Amino acid sequence: MRIIYMGTPDFAVPSLETLIANDFKPVCVVTGPDKPRGRGRKWSPTPVKKIATEHGIPVMQPESVKDPAFAADVAALQPDLIVVVAFRILPPAVFGAARLGAFNLHASLLPAFRGAAPIQRALMAGATRTGVTTFFLKEKVDTGNVILRKEIPVGPNETAGSLHDRLMMLGAEAVLETVTRIQAGTAIALEQDDRLATPAPKISKEDARIRWDEKAETVHNQIRGLSPMPGAWTMHGEVLMKILRTRVGRPATSAAPGTVVSVTRGIEIACGKGTILVDEIQREGKAKLSAEDFVNGYRIVTGDRLG
Repeated sequence: MRIIYMGTPDFAVPSLETLIANDFKPVCVVTGPDKPRGRGRKWSPTPVKKIATEHGIPVMQPESVKDPAFAADVAALQPDLIVVVAFRILPPAVFGAARLGAFNLHASLLPAFRGAAPIQRALMAGATRTGVTTFFLKEKVDTGNVILRKEIPVGPNETAGSLHDRLMMLGAEAVLETVTRIQAGTAIALEQDDRLATPAPKISKEDARIRWDEKAETVHNQIRGLSPMPGAWTMHGEVLMKILRTRVGRPATSAAPGTVVSVTRGIEIACGKGTILVDEIQREGKAKLSAEDFVNGYRIVTGDRLG
């Protein structure tokens, strides 16, 4: 089967490696352009391109997926199937080029959390279960017919970083199973119920600002849903701080939201209802620190207000 694989970041690497290991080596990989990366800002390939190059797979790196020349290049490869994992939104001229169709791997249980930030939004919403979905592409984003879903539980203190890594590996299983079903002609695709759809839009800077007037569970979910990137933030005077790991603390406090209640158990902060306990924190431009190490090197005391 002639497969074109499209993906760019680390999330897309295990799926590509799994296909290669199971005799579904793509005839071409499509990925983003090389960019300056890391502290040295040296030009380097995408994670997916690195794997493709190691396995001798030809690579395309279009500047724009809407360029008619790109659609022509894809069609010229006469693909049977296009597999998309963490790539850009494709126009019909591209995803319609494959004989058996094109499918995408999405990091939620569609139709829940349609959009660019399904992992973060699921945690911010306090979801206790999530998973991955493969679905055939159609023009409206994340609305295509579902081929399969794989579900996992979400821990109460799990961060977006750890959930990303678990879904990345679960996604590789889903991609392999989906390709196998399509090749065998046993893939059954079912329509999504749009009435159950929830949005997962891209995270803005204001989305990441901690809302201390919310109840402790909501604040905790916001923080873990944005950890490690982009990081939920708050201000201590003129200092911007990212809070990366927390636990729910006391069920009630008389202190105003955003008030530092205690620094004896790390850092305890009042919310609209209850408190949270900070386990990991980072000043802008500084290294991540445990709350205990942070208070040893930075003056923050009971009664201070964050906002």
